[in-house]
Amino acid sequence: MNRIKTALLLTCLTLLLVAMGNAIGGQSGMILALFIAGVTNFLSYWHSDRIILKMYKAREVSATEYPALYGMIYRLAQNADMPMPKVYIIPSASPNAFATGRNPQNAAVTATEGIMQLLSEEELEGVMAHELAHVQNRDTLIATIAATFAGAIAVLGNMLQWSALFGSSSNNDDEEGDGLLGGLAMAFIAPLAATLIQMAVSRSREYQADTTGARICGKPQALASALRKLQLGVQAVPMKEAPPTTSHLFIVNPLAGTAALRLFSTHPPMEERISRLEAMASGQDA
Repeated sequence: MNRIKTALLLTCLTLLLVAMGNAIGGQSGMILALFIAGVTNFLSYWHSDRIILKMYKAREVSATEYPALYGMIYRLAQNADMPMPKVYIIPSASPNAFATGRNPQNAAVTATEGIMQLLSEEELEGVMAHELAHVQNRDTLIATIAATFAGAIAVLGNMLQWSALFGSSSNNDDEEGDGLLGGLAMAFIAPLAATLIQMAVSRSREYQADTTGARICGKPQALASALRKLQLGVQAVPMKEAPPTTSHLFIVNPLAGTAALRLFSTHPPMEERISRLEAMASGQDA
């Protein structure tokens, strides 16, 4: 269901982009905006992992330095039939983790010092399985596609605003006035709708990673317990240095201490994530 939901959301972004292109008066503006957004996100897709790891001062570690963590990720990668990813540690007391990389062959799994102190071995295993699930499910690619369409729609929105304002200077009748208002309404509403859809895609992928990760480690209850602890841990020690633009990468929002509307959240409600995992655990026990 999560995969179907993601496909439907991406379809909505596509239709919204087409509608914006038609509103401008043809396909040329749509193609230009899509090209600009595509180039930007293509570069991000290939280089964002190194940029993000450097941003958080993440340090690659070996099996000698962190044998328990390294061995755990190795076993999980074997369970998922994936290559062994690189392992990084972030020097932060805030408990969190994320994965990055464009595919399983170029992946990195990152944990903060805080998460290793907070969670038990089984709970940490559930978190690492969740992160490997993001890599296995190609969530970096999906997020890039969603960002490409949302970015193109934002560019088209700006173009439509200028087009509507420019057109109004030489036409003052009621029909042109209605067209101006309609164009301006779409110029503001469409980018907002695209952002909401992009956030919904992110939330859907989190649900999918929870499910896949629980299957990889075979311990959905441990992952549920980890999420419960992480929610409280991040509220107590938020990662204040984390830019909002990267919050979707983490297993829990690193800025969870701040209030946000659910529609604009990159993560699903924690209680719903935990409930789904506990339902999986109950199914295993039955």
